[in-house]
Amino acid sequence: MYTLRFDMRDPEWAAAPTDLYAAAPEMAAWAEEHGGLAAVLCEHHGSEDGYLPSPFLLASAVAARTQRLALSLILILPFYETVRLAEDMAVLDIISNGRASYILALGYRPEEFEHFGVPIKKRGRVCDEKLALLRRLLAGETVVEDGRRITVTPRPLTPGGPGLMWGGGTLAAARRAGRYGLGMLGNANAPGIREAYEEACREHGHTPGPTMFPDRNTPSVVFVADDVDQAWKEIGDHLLHDVKTYAAWNPGDETTAGFSHVNTVDELRETGTSHVIISVPEAISRVKAGQVLNLSPLCGGCPGHRVDLSQAGGRGRAAPGSVLIFPCRASSCGAKWARFRATTRRWPPGGYSSPNRSTRCELTPSASSRRATR
Repeated sequence: MYTLRFDMRDPEWAAAPTDLYAAAPEMAAWAEEHGGLAAVLCEHHGSEDGYLPSPFLLASAVAARTQRLALSLILILPFYETVRLAEDMAVLDIISNGRASYILALGYRPEEFEHFGVPIKKRGRVCDEKLALLRRLLAGETVVEDGRRITVTPRPLTPGGPGLMWGGGTLAAARRAGRYGLGMLGNANAPGIREAYEEACREHGHTPGPTMFPDRNTPSVVFVADDVDQAWKEIGDHLLHDVKTYAAWNPGDETTAGFSHVNTVDELRETGTSHVIISVPEAISRVKAGQVLNLSPLCGGCPGHRVDLSQAGGRGRAAPGSVLIFPCRASSCGAKWARFRATTRRWPPGGYSSPNRSTRCELTPSASSRRATR
């Protein structure tokens, strides 16, 4: 089983932006029919490599091309006007038939706060104010605030609004998640963070929600290839771009899951932690052991690949319970059937249940979504 993460990074030497944005919904639609569990859509602003600034727009495109694939949007809350955010969430909830959930985050790059004119030192207070109002609006309340009467229409399809979690790696983040009764998606496993979360939940009358506090060495980007050596030659520079850009944004960070501080493709491969390329047998083994593979098929501007199902592995359509793992168009990463029996996991946290269907999608939050909360 696998998730797909899209952040749309696109350095000048990589694929054309139009190709990447066309490929993402197509990949999601294809993955839905071949064992894909969720699409994770990330957010940053003002990045020289064009990091995705609008998860909502891309999520809408993906939702329009799919029917069952879960959607997880990582949003930097201080940058959103709360009423408009609630409206956008409600509309996407309808478009996706209840498949979208959200991981909200504080944000950390000073350049982005300057970009939006939001004082970075006030971000915690800003988030608290926005969370309080957002929860009420998504629940269908008419709120009177500062003399304004606020009602969000249309109402979300999901009763009470779409699922929300809080992302971060500090004790303050854990306490904020507990205070508002949200699940907690950690990007690190700081001492006492789980206890701080559970204590805050109890203090404010909430039952602790789903949590994940990852090991630092959990891979955030996984590719699967027939020829691992050749794959590193073909896409190693794309992976290294992703690594080095995150490292530049987070100097000295030695705790966040999915980060590496390396300077060459060879060093990245040798570490075998944040970004990995594995063989098909290894992928099958990991999935059989219950691991969800965090694929990032367009990582660092990797060129997209239009999959011809009639040619996929030379075997036509997959049998029930099978997965076709496809990372990119590189020849060594060509389509390959990987057959295994699906095992139940949890995604989004707590699962999602479409209001109009009995189907339920249950997976685990991926390491790639944890990294995106940074």
